[in-house]
Amino acid sequence: MIIEPRVRGFICTTAHPVGCARNVRDQIAYVLRQGPVPECPKRVAVLGCSTGYGLASRIVATFAGGADTIGVSLEREPTATRTGSAGWYNNRAFEIEAERIGRSPLTLEGDAFSDELKKTFIDRVREKFGQLDLLVYSMAAPVRTDPVTGKTYRSAIKPLGAPVDIKTLNTETGEVFETTLAPASEDEAAATVAVMGGDDWKRWIDQLADAGVLAPGFRTLNYTYVGSELTWPIYWKGTLGRAKVDLDHKAEAIRGRLGQDAARVVALKAVVTQASSAIPVVPLYGTVLFKVMKQLGLHEGCIEQIDRLFRTRLGPAAEVDEAQRLRLDDWELSPEVQAEVSRRWPLLSTETLGELADLAEYKTQFLRLFGFGIDGVDYAQDVDPRVVPA
Repeated sequence: MIIEPRVRGFICTTAHPVGCARNVRDQIAYVLRQGPVPECPKRVAVLGCSTGYGLASRIVATFAGGADTIGVSLEREPTATRTGSAGWYNNRAFEIEAERIGRSPLTLEGDAFSDELKKTFIDRVREKFGQLDLLVYSMAAPVRTDPVTGKTYRSAIKPLGAPVDIKTLNTETGEVFETTLAPASEDEAAATVAVMGGDDWKRWIDQLADAGVLAPGFRTLNYTYVGSELTWPIYWKGTLGRAKVDLDHKAEAIRGRLGQDAARVVALKAVVTQASSAIPVVPLYGTVLFKVMKQLGLHEGCIEQIDRLFRTRLGPAAEVDEAQRLRLDDWELSPEVQAEVSRRWPLLSTETLGELADLAEYKTQFLRLFGFGIDGVDYAQDVDPRVVPA
């Protein structure tokens, strides 16, 4: 079949197997050019391993650090007439390349929130690794079912307390417009914490620790975003921010059990992901930020960020902020970058977007998530959606 992108709002319902595989290999090539990370943990788990920062973590650990990895993600399998999820293709492309260099990765596809998958995961870790040295938690799901109560929670990305008037962007049309966001109820805020806070992360670590599969010196990382004052009304000061505060509390609890360096929340920069595309104001902020950071030579995508994390922030002397987080958003939040983004912000309109921001780059990066718009791929060629090319 000929596979084309089908975009609906912030979702692309198709993915290209050849394009996804090429995207994975391009990230691997970047990491190989940077050279090895000899002190990288060698037995690494990545929850949310198939796209974005999770996939980048698996790539860096394997191809720069020489690690064997176990990944977990929830994917949609392809059929003869329908493509799979981008992550389904990414997982298999990663495994092909990892096995090519003598590594033996393992991927479990299923609901990482469930205790059933956690039990399967523990069994496979015992069989394959014995114990784990590092676990990266990089999941961003909108819905979670609590395995104890059976209650399903749905996150709500809203402000708290009062309505917020905010500037945002229709990424399909390029229209910049003002919108009013209604505040969340307490039930919606609590549900967002249940989905996007630290409860499931701590549950994973507690069950792994109880099972005896955490090695001495084990560490765990959980990726988050803090953002700038321009995004705070909907992000840090909204329901998402309350969830992120819970994440910090759970990190502290894990450190209380496993040691002072055992758990770190890692604040990363704004990038294009499926999750971030759904947050009001964030796409508009991203289009401006990318243009400014590119002009200053500071722009990074997922693979560049995680490569820098593994090379510069995982040592015992790594600097943390007042909340004990590792900060990789330092370039984004530098005074030089934020001053220029803030200068441009009130000038943004549908007419000035092309001059002040980079919507084309945003759209390009969004489509790349699904294997489209990648150099060297013949999108006019018939492909079998069930096959990932070796």
